[in-house]
Amino acid sequence: MTQRGADTDSEGFWLYDLKVETVIGDRPPVCRHIAGESFRVEGENLVFEPGRKVSMYALAALLPLLPAKQRETSAQDWMTTDAEIACPDPHCGGRFRITRTGRRFFRHSETTGLPDKRGTPYWADNNDEDTSP
Repeated sequence: MTQRGADTDSEGFWLYDLKVETVIGDRPPVCRHIAGESFRVEGENLVFEPGRKVSMYALAALLPLLPAKQRETSAQDWMTTDAEIACPDPHCGGRFRITRTGRRFFRHSETTGLPDKRGTPYWADNNDEDTSP
């Protein structure tokens, strides 16, 4: 994934890219959930393909978990081992599978709001090209 000259981990941090895919559990969905529909998380951005939709209530339940899933966690941590999140409607069989798909390196100076630490924001370099680490 995008590396942008990652010299050392001490200059920044790695985040996983994620794929969040709708799956149907053992009960029928109550909400609008279409098996296979998905979106990606790349850095701070949610990326939807044209025509893809996600319930705002399901998204509200997923959002607090996504930054934690982007970070490195222990092999024993449930954030590492548990990949499916249930729809917040207790009667719905819809679920969301979160898969780590790659990693991106971010420099602290490109992402901080601290005035004395700021550099050019990572999104201002117009470099959307992905490279292998």
